[in-house]
Amino acid sequence: MRRAVKYICLATGSVALVMGVVGMFLPMWPTTPFLLLAAACFVRSSNRLYTWLIEHEHLGRYVRDYMSGKGIPLKAKRIALGTMWVTSQASWMVIMSHVGVKTWTIAYAALLAVVAVAVHYYIGYRIPTREPDCVSR
Repeated sequence: MRRAVKYICLATGSVALVMGVVGMFLPMWPTTPFLLLAAACFVRSSNRLYTWLIEHEHLGRYVRDYMSGKGIPLKAKRIALGTMWVTSQASWMVIMSHVGVKTWTIAYAALLAVVAVAVHYYIGYRIPTREPDCVSR
């Protein structure tokens, strides 16, 4: 049984890792939650993969910053929030241009607005903003 759990965690962590990497390139697709899931799975299944993820030059920062409570850099917050607003408005405009003004399209637009405001509040005000890294020259 213990061996089966190890392989299930290893497989789940690998899938989560791939999804987290995909999230780095797709707007509205999360990165950090998938990388946190991968780290949680790897810590239970493969110490080597867990260490690799935590120490990775690009991926490790997401997990380390979350675990330490440092937050998100201001630049990343701006990019995330800007992308969210642009894609949510573009989605609403595409639906309205193809379907027209109907009760459900208005409800869809209202739902998008509520979700966008909630996400903006959470990312913008609830998650700490990490100070930029100092670069010595």
